[in-house]
Amino acid sequence: MKPDRKIIPIILLLCGLLIACKEETRMGAAYFQADATPPIGSPVAYAKARSITDPLYVKGVVITGAGTPVVLATVDWITIANEGMTAFAQRLADAAGTTPDRVSIHVLHQHDTPRCDFTTEKLMEEYGLGGTRHDNGYLNRVIEDAAGALKEAMKNIQPVTHISFGEAKVEKVASNRRILGEDGKVAIVRFSKATDPKAIEAPEGLIDPWLKSVSFWSGEKAMVTLSYYATHPQSYYGEGDVTAEFIGMARKSRESETGTPQIFFLGAAGNVAAGKYNDGSEAMRPVLAGRIEHAMKQASEAAQKQPAAFTPSWRNKLIQLPPAAHMKSDSLLNVLQDSLTYTPDQRFGAARKLAWLRLQKEGYGVNISSLQLGKVWMLHLPSEIFVEYQLNAQQMKPGEHVCTAAYGEGGQGYIGTEIAYSQGGYEVQPRVSMVDPSSEAVIMNAIEEVLNP
Repeated sequence: MKPDRKIIPIILLLCGLLIACKEETRMGAAYFQADATPPIGSPVAYAKARSITDPLYVKGVVITGAGTPVVLATVDWITIANEGMTAFAQRLADAAGTTPDRVSIHVLHQHDTPRCDFTTEKLMEEYGLGGTRHDNGYLNRVIEDAAGALKEAMKNIQPVTHISFGEAKVEKVASNRRILGEDGKVAIVRFSKATDPKAIEAPEGLIDPWLKSVSFWSGEKAMVTLSYYATHPQSYYGEGDVTAEFIGMARKSRESETGTPQIFFLGAAGNVAAGKYNDGSEAMRPVLAGRIEHAMKQASEAAQKQPAAFTPSWRNKLIQLPPAAHMKSDSLLNVLQDSLTYTPDQRFGAARKLAWLRLQKEGYGVNISSLQLGKVWMLHLPSEIFVEYQLNAQQMKPGEHVCTAAYGEGGQGYIGTEIAYSQGGYEVQPRVSMVDPSSEAVIMNAIEEVLNP
């Protein structure tokens, strides 16, 4: 029996709607969160924790539909490095039923927060400095709590029917830290705060002024919003008053106003900070927070919501960065061993370098990755990497949106551009950068591979 020709269009329409629904619900997501606040007396970056100004968190999202799950997370710590990153990624991978190469963890790099580096801590313990820079008991508790929160979130995966993308300019927060003179060399280093009139009056320099916002929707409800902006997040620090800083304040305000969980990722801000606009006074922290919050709100209001009629795609490339010429195992070990000649700070610096160098010889690498959601790309980079990498990545995808999260694997310290190492300045000094200038080519090749497969 032949079907009535009059109902054929109706059948085709229904089939089309079913296909569309299937397309829109192929991706799922869930938000998770865990407390990461250290106990009083625990070491933070430059002192021991003496007070808790506000709590610290692990915040993340797990995404399904791109093969095995993908996990994106931020932590209110100054750095996660070496076997600290390995352990954290493995536990989140176990909780999500995925593999560590599909887990991307980033810090928000607030300076009155803890470090997580189990490799360096082993060396510190071996030479009488154990517990002075890392509190392994606390760090492992946070990792386990985050894994537990993620495991619970896996029970509540919701279909992602839409995503939205928006962006807004941030006014008077970011400025480049490296002010060049007429000879092309760094003449002034402008850190997170500035009182020198020359530093304040100098131009902003090269920055990415745009805050980008991506939200995952299930029907009419925004499940989680991810924000991306490139700047060091410090206003003032160094006394052990634990804080999520002005980024954390802005994040909290947006959550209170919208009722939507907020995850904030720092972009490639190795050479970007608030120095031009921040004098380091207590009064400036809420001012900077307000400027970030305003841009978050504008980006959200400008966001265009589109059906999630695509298959999310994850790509990653494991690379090894060439160590700098100054990275010599014997000389580093001599510093670490010599408690009479060298200060605890100098010995800690040597331990950090030696930890990273030894892992490189074992084949330990850095994971560069991207998550593609239609015309929106999340790019994941290591450590304190320069803003040029972020800007160059955006040029690779004209007409699309690249959201860069840096401050991932932190073992290698600052990563400048190749030319920066000939220009001088703080960020490329042997004390803080462990990589060779040729690292730029290695990283840019990896970025191109994950953005243009």
